[in-house]
Amino acid sequence: MTSGWTWYVIAITVINLIGCVWLLRANTRRSPTDPKPDETGHVWDGNITEYNKPLPKWWINLFYITIVFSVGYLLWFGVGTFRGFGHWSSHKEWALETAAEDARLDDTLKLYAGKPIDMLAKDPQAVALGRNIFINRCAACHGSTGHGATGFPDLTDDIWHWGGTPHRILETIQEGRQAVMPAWATTLTAQGGPTAVDDTIAYVLSLSKPAQARDEASERGEKLFQTICVACHGPQGKGNQVVGAPDLTDSYWLYGSSKASLHKTLNEGRQGVMPAWKPVLGDTRTRLVGAYVWTLSPHTDGPPAGAVVAE
Repeated sequence: MTSGWTWYVIAITVINLIGCVWLLRANTRRSPTDPKPDETGHVWDGNITEYNKPLPKWWINLFYITIVFSVGYLLWFGVGTFRGFGHWSSHKEWALETAAEDARLDDTLKLYAGKPIDMLAKDPQAVALGRNIFINRCAACHGSTGHGATGFPDLTDDIWHWGGTPHRILETIQEGRQAVMPAWATTLTAQGGPTAVDDTIAYVLSLSKPAQARDEASERGEKLFQTICVACHGPQGKGNQVVGAPDLTDSYWLYGSSKASLHKTLNEGRQGVMPAWKPVLGDTRTRLVGAYVWTLSPHTDGPPAGAVVAE
C-alpha cells in the first residue's frame, strides 16, 4: 500500500471515529425544550405510551471505551505503511508460527531424513506421508493420481524424460527442471522450403511407427531432422535425458501427437517448467514425495537403446 492510500485510510478512519463521538453526544444530551421522559404526548390504544428516556450512563460509557480502544489499537498495530508503535506484522507472526511448525514436523520426519527414495518406497508409512504431500502440492499439475495432463508428465508409466533412477527423480523434484524446445519453423523453412515443417512432422511421426512405409515427405523430413533435431533427440530420435529431450520413437507424446500440436511445437516452441520444491518443502519432505512417485511407476523398462542417459 502506498503512502497516499495509507493517509486516505487514516483520514476515513478518523472521520468515522469523530462521527461516532458526535452521534453519541448528540443523542444523549437533552435540551431545555425537550419534553420530559414521560410527557411525549404519544399514546396509542389508551395505555401504550412513548417515552423519551436516554440510554443509561454505563451503556454510553462502553461506547466511548470502544472508541478509545480503537484509537489505541490503530496506534499500536498500525495501518498501511504506518507500522504502529508495537512494530507488529502478520508476516512476522506467520514466520514465527511457520518456523515452530516446521521444527515440529522435522522432528516427526527425522526418521526418514537422508534416505534414498527407493528405500523409503518400501515403508508404507513413508509412502502415505509422501502421498499426502503430493496431493497438496503436486496434484494441481500431475493430477491426484499422478496420471498428468497435456504438458504435464504422466508419473505412472516407465517413461522418464530426465531419467528414472532414484537420484534423477529426486533431483527433478528438489532442483526443478527447465525444458526448452526452440521454435524451429523458420530455420526448417530456410533449409527445406515451404513444406519443411510438414516434412519434419511426417518423419517424426514415422519414428513411432517403424512398420509403416515411409513416403517422400518423411524422407525429406529425415534429412532436416538429421541436420537440426539430432543435437537434442539423437540420430535415432531416442532422446537425451541430460537435457530432457524426449524419445520420439515411443507412443508417448507430452503435448499430443496430432499434426496441429506438432505444428504448434515447431512454430512456437515449448517451455516446460518443473518448479524446485526443496526450498519450499525441504530435503526430507521432497524425499517422501519422491518415494510416493517411485511407487507409481512400474520401473520395468530401462532407457531405450541409443538414448543419451544422465547416469
